Amino acid sequence: MTKNPRRRRRLLIALGVVGGLVVSTALALRTPSPVGHWNSAAGYDDYRAKYEAAMRDLPTPSAVRDVRTEYGVVRVYRYSGAKNGLHPLVLLPGTSSGTPVWADNLKSLLAIGDVYALDLLGEPGMSVQSKPITSDEDKAAWLDQTLAALPEQRFNLLGLSIGGWTAMNLAVRRPDRIATVTTLDAVFVYDGLPLEVVIRSLPATVKWLPRSWRDSFNSYTAGGKPVEHVPIADMIEAGMKNYTMRQPQPQRITEQQLTALPMPVLAIIAGRSVMHDPPTARSTAERALRTKTVAFYPDASHAINGEYPDRIASDLRTFLTAYGR
Repeated sequence: MTKNPRRRRRLLIALGVVGGLVVSTALALRTPSPVGHWNSAAGYDDYRAKYEAAMRDLPTPSAVRDVRTEYGVVRVYRYSGAKNGLHPLVLLPGTSSGTPVWADNLKSLLAIGDVYALDLLGEPGMSVQSKPITSDEDKAAWLDQTLAALPEQRFNLLGLSIGGWTAMNLAVRRPDRIATVTTLDAVFVYDGLPLEVVIRSLPATVKWLPRSWRDSFNSYTAGGKPVEHVPIADMIEAGMKNYTMRQPQPQRITEQQLTALPMPVLAIIAGRSVMHDPPTARSTAERALRTKTVAFYPDASHAINGEYPDRIASDLRTFLTAYGR
């Protein structure tokens, strides 16, 4: 049992992200239409109450916007940070986790600069999908339209897990608003998803099975650490149980696409991640990224943002000081 309560909370926050990620492994089995939706009003009410409870662990945002795009309304929180002359950060969470997943990262990130945090469209959260998302191009389009509605012209993207893929998908398809991209143990970017993860995840995607099935998978993805109930974990559980996603599975970003990216990319890779083969992911990033900016955390699991928030902020600050203005 972890003795430090704050560290334990960090780990559990990240565990919820990887628990949510299992949904993406089942997306190939689903029809991309109709849109993602809440299964009932009671389910939405349950989720919203837990979302609001989890948000209490974050600083109060300086502004909250609901940005209308072609595919629905995207919830965007703005947090005012240090004035260091950097383009603002845009945080993209893992599947099913939403903005609250950044609770233990925001303090150190705000010391770097201004921050926007988004709830992914078509996922549990405060964003509301209204049009089918049927391709990776559609996924790039809604994010590009969201950034276009913000007052700044360029942004530094920071994506966790599937959020890392979301950032890279935009960088590949619509790069004009992107100054830099940083990926935190991104999936479908530097290596594919291992078959063992897909197989282990399938029971966790069945909504009527007990929570213990999902907790077991969460523990596996986070290096065997115990999973306990905390606000962020309760929120993710409510989202997985009460929300039905309708999107195609992401397509792997190819090495050729990585090599052709016009902007600098920082790849932060967890050495004990089960969501890809870490040595393969590291080798791909070091070979393909133009700036060769790769940070390898040998003892980190896929729960990396909760395990190493200060180290991530330090590496990010160094990277953005060089490339993010």
